[in-house]
Amino acid sequence: MQIHIVQQGQSLFSIAQAYSTSVEEIVSTNEIPNASDLVVGQAIVIPIKGRFYFVQPGDSLYSIGQKLGISYEELARINNIPINQPLTIGLRLYIPDQPKRTVESNAYIEPRGTSVAANLEQAARDAAPYLTYLGPFSFQIQRDGTLKEPLLNNFPQIAKQNNVTLMMAITNLENDQFSDELGRIVLTNMDIQNKLLDNIVKAAKKYGFRDIHFDMEYLRPQDREAYNQFLRKAKARFSKEGWLLSTALAPKTSAEQKGRWYEAHDYKAHGEIVDFVVIMTYEWGYSAGPPLAVSPIGPVREVLEYAISEMPSRKIMMGQNLYGYDWTLPFVQGGQFAKAVSPQQAILLASKYNVPIKYDQKSQAPNFDYVDENGKEHKVWFEDARSIQAKFDLIKELDLRGISYWKLGLSFPQNWLLLSDNFTIEKK
Repeated sequence: MQIHIVQQGQSLFSIAQAYSTSVEEIVSTNEIPNASDLVVGQAIVIPIKGRFYFVQPGDSLYSIGQKLGISYEELARINNIPINQPLTIGLRLYIPDQPKRTVESNAYIEPRGTSVAANLEQAARDAAPYLTYLGPFSFQIQRDGTLKEPLLNNFPQIAKQNNVTLMMAITNLENDQFSDELGRIVLTNMDIQNKLLDNIVKAAKKYGFRDIHFDMEYLRPQDREAYNQFLRKAKARFSKEGWLLSTALAPKTSAEQKGRWYEAHDYKAHGEIVDFVVIMTYEWGYSAGPPLAVSPIGPVREVLEYAISEMPSRKIMMGQNLYGYDWTLPFVQGGQFAKAVSPQQAILLASKYNVPIKYDQKSQAPNFDYVDENGKEHKVWFEDARSIQAKFDLIKELDLRGISYWKLGLSFPQNWLLLSDNFTIEKK
């Protein structure tokens, strides 16, 4: 498939003609929300065989081939250029469809309130064909070793109907905050710990969970080894049931990284103990922080390259956001929080305020600025086909296990379109 960037004066009709496809096909595959009013800089996926790659600074046939999974000799032959010819920046290279690698994919889903919204359940149904795992978020550990269950509604049935493995996401959340004290109790009190494991087994059997997933965050640094020992114990227990064990890890770049989020997460030990990890490679730009790309490619790469130095790459699921943020400016620390927006909502905002979408090459992320009806300036960072394709290329380059999405409910149809074009999704 080809990613096309809308230029000044272009319409869907002219774009469809250029690629010998139809307007209807482009609109339906992308679920374009602004078909009659395209935005300059808007990314559109064109459903054609193969794709084009435009040479970037520092590229060579070899590096492009490594990134895209094709030999440099084949690249030269297909594009009729000499192997040793220096590449001109902006040169268009045709990349034929390559054999798809099989990967795993996960998506968390987080019902809030007292019932599951119909659109959230529909999001699970729509995504399920593209998923290996579905993780209702979350089973919350209580201080006595019991579990507070999330709203599950029809998620177990949706998973079963689509051959998706239910992931039992278990957290140390307490009053909507990760609690180091709750973590301390569970990791150091063996009676409560054993009771917790018993309750996990009961719930997993009741609902059909086949992956037990611990997302224990902001633990005390001194509980690092206690957490490792707990995981060893859990692994032995769950293996008897034939279940997988996985964990969520903070995005570290070294074993010695300081900070409450990082210190109790031992990459090397988790890589040895569990079946796979989800690394939370997002939220550089976050609702309470200054305007930034949510998952800029450079920092994401740095985290993943460190991770593969500590554990097998095929145990690593790259975390990926399905959303962006709309910041009201000027940003004031501790002031107004940014509003989460889906990629579809971001495009509609750019269309409404008639502003072009820019693309930051360093972050590999789209963004734009607008002024609202009250004269307030805004900055929006979000995801599009280009930014998600950059992440898929990184998964291939680093030979990762797959991708894990936080979280379903914000529409990003181009993601699923490109996920299925790039990979075969394993079902368990």
